[in-house]
Amino acid sequence: MADVASKSLSGLLFGLVQITFYRNPAVTEQMLKDELYPELSEQDFQVLVEKMNGILRSITSADMEFNQLEAFLTAQTKKQKGITPDQAAVLTKFWKSHKAKIRECLINQNKWENCLRNFSWRVDLKTQSKHLDQTNTPVALVELELGKNDQESEFLCLELNENKVNQLLKKLTEIEESITALSCTN
Repeated sequence: MADVASKSLSGLLFGLVQITFYRNPAVTEQMLKDELYPELSEQDFQVLVEKMNGILRSITSADMEFNQLEAFLTAQTKKQKGITPDQAAVLTKFWKSHKAKIRECLINQNKWENCLRNFSWRVDLKTQSKHLDQTNTPVALVELELGKNDQESEFLCLELNENKVNQLLKKLTEIEESITALSCTN
């Protein structure tokens, strides 16, 4: 009997993650009730859904490690109208197997702009130019692969002379110093 309850709760958790985090329109709370908890009243099912959704949101927003999760779920079992130890065990098992996927999904959903997918560079020697004084000078060729979520990548190619490379390095140093200063104050 406990095995059936564990499987139903695992299915409910998976369904709630599909609805809440993956935004899967094919999964609905009514479908979960009909398939997993047909014997529960509508009110009891809503109480269970709200409780599990709240716990999932807390676990996810804190990006809980397993020792934090254990302490959190232990506290939930001691609360009045909290969860049972069996439910805590199912939640622990569920989080262990789904944490990475949920985290990756949330990160991808919250990216506003393109991100850097790949970066490559090389230094060449310029052998031809409109201006004679620019031949036989080193040139840095930089290729950036940019993209957002599952969209096709865009490529940005840059050709930098020695002066531009030095300017770029100076800007990167300024950025690094700013990040270091901000991270030290927090």
